[in-house]
Amino acid sequence: TGVALAQRQVTVQQGPLYRTEGSHVTLWCKVSGYQGPAEQNFQWSIYLPSAPEREVQIVSTVDPSFPYAIYTQRVRGRGIFVERLQGDAVLLHITELQERDAGQYECHTPNTDERYFGSYSAKMDLVVIPDSLRVTAIPQTLNKVEHDSLELKCEVSKSTAQHSHVSIAWYRQRGGEAPVEIISLSRDFVLRAGSAYAQRQATGDVRLDKVGETTSKLTIYNLHPSDQGEFYCEAAEWIQDPDDSWYAMTRKRSQGAIVNVQATDKEFSVRLETEKRMYIVGEPVEFRCILEAQNIPDRYFSISWAFNSSLIASLGPNAVPVLNNEFAQREALGQLKVAKESDNVFVLKIYRLRLEDSGKYNCRVTEREKTVTGDFIDKESKRPKNIPITVMPLKTSISLEIINNATNVLEGESLRFGCNVRSGFGPQSRLSVAWQLVDKLNRRSEIVRLDREGSLHPGPAYAERSSYGGIQVEQVRPGSFTLEIFNSVKADEGHYECRVAEWTRTLDGEWQMVGERHASTPVSITALEAGFAVTAISRTPGVTYNESFDLQCIIKPHYPSWVPVSVTWRFQPAGSTEFHDLVTFTRDGGVQWGDRAAAFRTRTAIEKAESSNNVRLSISRASDTEAGKYQCVAELWRKNYNSSWTRLADRTSNLLEIRVLRPVTKLQVSKSKRSITLVENRPIPLNCSVKSQTSPDSHFAVLWYVHKPSDADGKLILKTTHSSAFEYGTYAEEEGLRGRLQFERSASGGLFSLTVQRAEVRDSGSYYCHVEEWLLSPNHAWYKLAEEVSGRTEVTVKQPDNRLQVSQTHKNITVLENEWVSLECLVKNRTSPSSQLSVEWSVWRAGRAEKEVLAWLSRQGTLHYAEPAALGGLRSRLHLESPAPGLFLLSIQNCTVRDSGAYGCRVEEWLLDPSDRWYKRAEELSGLTTLTVKQP
Repeated sequence: TGVALAQRQVTVQQGPLYRTEGSHVTLWCKVSGYQGPAEQNFQWSIYLPSAPEREVQIVSTVDPSFPYAIYTQRVRGRGIFVERLQGDAVLLHITELQERDAGQYECHTPNTDERYFGSYSAKMDLVVIPDSLRVTAIPQTLNKVEHDSLELKCEVSKSTAQHSHVSIAWYRQRGGEAPVEIISLSRDFVLRAGSAYAQRQATGDVRLDKVGETTSKLTIYNLHPSDQGEFYCEAAEWIQDPDDSWYAMTRKRSQGAIVNVQATDKEFSVRLETEKRMYIVGEPVEFRCILEAQNIPDRYFSISWAFNSSLIASLGPNAVPVLNNEFAQREALGQLKVAKESDNVFVLKIYRLRLEDSGKYNCRVTEREKTVTGDFIDKESKRPKNIPITVMPLKTSISLEIINNATNVLEGESLRFGCNVRSGFGPQSRLSVAWQLVDKLNRRSEIVRLDREGSLHPGPAYAERSSYGGIQVEQVRPGSFTLEIFNSVKADEGHYECRVAEWTRTLDGEWQMVGERHASTPVSITALEAGFAVTAISRTPGVTYNESFDLQCIIKPHYPSWVPVSVTWRFQPAGSTEFHDLVTFTRDGGVQWGDRAAAFRTRTAIEKAESSNNVRLSISRASDTEAGKYQCVAELWRKNYNSSWTRLADRTSNLLEIRVLRPVTKLQVSKSKRSITLVENRPIPLNCSVKSQTSPDSHFAVLWYVHKPSDADGKLILKTTHSSAFEYGTYAEEEGLRGRLQFERSASGGLFSLTVQRAEVRDSGSYYCHVEEWLLSPNHAWYKLAEEVSGRTEVTVKQPDNRLQVSQTHKNITVLENEWVSLECLVKNRTSPSSQLSVEWSVWRAGRAEKEVLAWLSRQGTLHYAEPAALGGLRSRLHLESPAPGLFLLSIQNCTVRDSGAYGCRVEEWLLDPSDRWYKRAEELSGLTTLTVKQP
């Protein structure tokens, strides 16, 4: 379904490696997971201890100019070269290691991939140590006689600071022949003789002993002429590399000792050799009877073979074998052979051993002398020590290989083992396999057994687990078996042993176990709860209303996705002392909300990372409800083989305190001051301007106040809430303002206006607004964020200016008695066209100090006269009228002399205030009209 890219991986030999100065060193490097050609290129560099950051190039498989100058000569002279093992693996050779070669080696592979992905180099450390191995022996020449003893000493010493082992071996070399190993002591302190001396070492004729701390002594008893030659010892110093393998850092030999062995005349010796002492039915055995003497071709020897002191066969000087009855039959069937291999070697070979062939074997050599008559007479007989052999019942020859997918696994992972029979398994045989576990206390328990018929038998401790399918055994092919244990537990840790038995049919048809082989492999299981820890983190401990914040529950170690972990977020609200479960991410991937998490659910998301068990809690539109302390509780679970669950451990995280802060207010209300002077009955315009606000979604409550000099505080006129509801203040109620108030808000939302209609003088005062900014919380509840007071508007309401003007013209009028006269009162101007006037007429008569009020016309148009007694007969003769606006006439009919006097009017102007109450705004007197009435 797509292109899969492998990840390039470069691997070098594990370091540090300790190597001796002057030795030949190899370092391997290989690459895997690459793309491109099968033959990859390699480049080797070193980082010297004196400059650990500086790369010094050594050798390359692709670029001849790659080496730096200090290595060029050695690379050209093949002192340093790269050997390619295969296309993607090489060996770096340093033929003669120098002290300056110590450092960190880097193997780099140039990129052949479509893109960079993986590692392209790897490093290891090489430590160069002095070669302190010393091997010394005294150079000498020794002349010995046959049957003498030989003692040689070799001193081996070292002063290496690192832990190392030493192996020692003695060799004999004759002329240009290859050296013959006599005896050796391995690095593991195992004593082993070479094949030519194995028999003599078994009989005690060859020994290697340690004398003191550094000296070893070789002893050979009963020297043979064949022992002649140069003897020397060789020692090697071994060190264990990081991969647990042993490496011979240096190998040295001592000076040689020349040993000459003089044979005795007419003497001969016989020795009997065989490969081993223990055999299995059906195996072959060969006995070699070796005659050591001088001039053997010129002498006569006869040989006889014996088994448990009974004669098997004899060979005369003519080398024709004569066999005993029973052995003659076996020889006739090709099961046995007696022969002369050479002048001094005689062989007894049994091709298929039987159980009854167990016993002691020997040969006897008799030297015979031929008489002048041609007959032979025995001169001397010799025989070596008996060689006992044991023939055991038929034994299997199979060998096993056990395969382990991983030696260190995590609890819950499957264990898979392979058990392969590599050799010795015949087509007529059948195999049975048993898997066993040996725990740390060396207790052995059988897991399961597959018999030779293919039937499966679980062990007692594993029967139930096997019945649920938790253990499976399969024969993949003949001789290849697998064991798989699903859902491992800590108790499964230990050594797993595969025991394979081979069965064959006997002649009577019964199955017989030929033998059994076993192989084991260790398995270490890390408990799931090992290192189990949980940490809660948040990058935003303080958030603002309506902002989002994340909480993370970090689970350690990094468990695979199949490890079930449940995570519960718990919450303690601010001001509370009690925690409650908020939400749980269950072990099966479900989400369960707590009983008290209703307020969170609509704004909370819980998410589990795909690559880990980390759980993220994301809360959007934070409010006071989410302020408090959080912690997460993780529970580690294991699913058992019977599908039940076991809680292995639980961990509680640290506390996270989340503070939810209200937004920082940006509210600004205009502070500008102004003064307004206006005439009563005009509207009072008041403005409240919000210059900036915290949010475009802000709502405002506006409270309007008036402050008068007589009051200590301002009095509330009107309040509009953030939800646009109106509330009248006590001042508006007391002063009857409700009908005169008009509130407006501009379309842009930042300007609020209050108009007081039909202003009155008493409305004068200092007006201002108090603005409250309200925001909607994430819980859909309104809250007051800030408040601010505006600048003041000083309002002065005054009555209209007095514009009343009455004519001040003085007039003189003379009339005769009984004539009609009209006196004029002219209002030239008035304050308001809607005003009402009242006019009072008076007269000042000669000889009187006070005026006399004659009549008056009220503002409502009602005519009033003075008391009749005051007027006398004038009452009937007076007439008042207003023929035109502002013109008032007083007419006197049938004037008499007594009517003479100075007449004038007093005009009052009345205005209607905004409360519909009439008040006198002004009054003014007119000019006087002097009336003189004469008799005819």
